[in-house]
Amino acid sequence: MSEQSDVIVIGAGHNGLVCAGYLAAAGLNVTVLEARDRVGGAAITEEFHPGFRNSVYSYSISLLHPKVIADLELEKHGLEIMERPAGTLSILDGDHLQLTRDSKQARAAVARFSRRDSERLEAFESEIASVARALRALATEAPPNFGGGWRDALALLKGGNALRRLSSKHQMVLGELMVRSIGDHLDAWFEGEALKGVLGLEGVIGNFADPYQAGTAYVLLHHAFGEVKGREGAWGIARGGMGAITEAMAASARARGVRMELETPVARILVENDRACGVVTEDGRELRAPMVAANVHPQVLLKRLLDGHGLDDDDQRRVDNYRSHSATLRMNVALSELPRFTSLKGSDDSHFLGAIEFCPSLPYLQNAYRDACDQGWSQRPVISMQIPSTQDDSLAPPGAHVASLFCQHFQRHLPDGRSWDEVRDEVADLVIATIDAQAPNFGASVVGRQIKTPLDIERDLNMVGGDIFHGALHLDQFYCMRPIPGHAGYRMPTAGVYLCGSGAHPGGGVSGLPGYNAARVILRDR
Repeated sequence: MSEQSDVIVIGAGHNGLVCAGYLAAAGLNVTVLEARDRVGGAAITEEFHPGFRNSVYSYSISLLHPKVIADLELEKHGLEIMERPAGTLSILDGDHLQLTRDSKQARAAVARFSRRDSERLEAFESEIASVARALRALATEAPPNFGGGWRDALALLKGGNALRRLSSKHQMVLGELMVRSIGDHLDAWFEGEALKGVLGLEGVIGNFADPYQAGTAYVLLHHAFGEVKGREGAWGIARGGMGAITEAMAASARARGVRMELETPVARILVENDRACGVVTEDGRELRAPMVAANVHPQVLLKRLLDGHGLDDDDQRRVDNYRSHSATLRMNVALSELPRFTSLKGSDDSHFLGAIEFCPSLPYLQNAYRDACDQGWSQRPVISMQIPSTQDDSLAPPGAHVASLFCQHFQRHLPDGRSWDEVRDEVADLVIATIDAQAPNFGASVVGRQIKTPLDIERDLNMVGGDIFHGALHLDQFYCMRPIPGHAGYRMPTAGVYLCGSGAHPGGGVSGLPGYNAARVILRDR
């Protein structure tokens, strides 16, 4: 016999949980189906070495929207967010550039490399913050569709009003950032390679692209959307790892009556009379609902679960060519001691309370990209390191630590038919050696490691291409073009089916906004 709900949500990642929580708060009967044996999707925490725990995939908080935190009462359900106070430390060959949240200190640090750059830094940061603030307003609204009705016209008007609040100068800056490369944008502002390197990293995080590729400057804006405890642009961590976020979301959803089934993969969405009417699970069960929200990759939803239903030839071509390739490798390492960087002899350990970046210049970024194009992975990888155990002592035994390593560029499909299962340890050794060259005690301090290659990310999470954003954040896959033109407002080509994951506006990152926006659209449609 079939089981009946008002809405079925496929996927218990953070956006699926947010969507379910809002729908249940409105009084709907909601069922969440999750293929894995746990909730959380990419936001989970696990023990990867005896006594050592850490976030497995996503690892940092900034984009999680304050409204989502408040409306779902996540703090009441156990979420504790701690701001990372130390800013960014960029490791250079024989030197370093440390940018703290103290503007005077940051200017002095930059002045060691270029006095002109130090005088321009504050204006640059203010400009980015002003433009990001305007785009933040667009992130909480469904985007308009081409040729849509009055609702789309209203959405277009709201978007235009948000952008009109920008000064004419900042409107021009927004136009530049949408189409420009991050390399060209930084070259227009600064001359010091160290500063351009650490800022340029923001344009390629989760983005397989040359820093001089048009459109990469927008990703800098995407990462500037966030805030932590009211501080714009700040970053933080969750006590207990990223799994603490989704555990709180799940607890909130259950408290509102959401029913969750784990280890329940969905085989297909049921369609009758050109409208969704439920799902069939892989074990053959039929669950009925007039609405289905999918927190899955757009190609998984449209090609696999719906088998192309509702797509015309143009839509099918666009879905087939949807770009999904973030070239990301994640590692967690268990450490017997903190790394000691050669260029920081005699300094205190305060820099471990922020991000530590291995991206000394734009040419370094270019070489990393070209290596990956030619050989499958960078020979000198871009690495962003955080050591959350310096703030959260629940993650490691006393005196020991865990480090999160987010690495670029590593192609999902390797040349010459090689498999990531064959080269996993070879590539992990390269990442550790890259850090060891700047902190000679690092390799010897590693007592355990967890490696997540692009193939692992794809296999574990059903993220096509191992793409952490469910699709590249480029101009032709952004806002009213995401995931494809004509279907950007969370409603999919099959009536009653909605996309509530990161493949929808405003894109990837642990924000909860695709789930929030999709829930509002579903409630309007009811």
